[in-house]
Amino acid sequence: MKTLVVYDIPDDRVRAKVFETCKDYGLAHIQYSAFFGPLNQNRRQELCQRLRRILGNKEGKIIICPICDKDLALMLEIAVPEEAVCRVAELSKKGPIIY
Repeated sequence: MKTLVVYDIPDDRVRAKVFETCKDYGLAHIQYSAFFGPLNQNRRQELCQRLRRILGNKEGKIIICPICDKDLALMLEIAVPEEAVCRVAELSKKGPIIY
């Protein structure tokens, strides 16, 4: 199952640790504070615990959202200036194919 991780963390050091941890889990950096990639339930729980320790009692928010293949196939993406159109993603075994 694919996983989307998004975060809003004002502390630069904490944000950098979250960034590196997401990369360590093989997630792709898709936006400034967003990562995406395949994680099974155990790895997702492990990542959640690790990110919780990193955030500690510092200000911030982290959202870890599993996305099933059925819902992923319905994903829409708007990308400018690459294309000023709404693109529909189709699921393949390697991930979404963007048209």
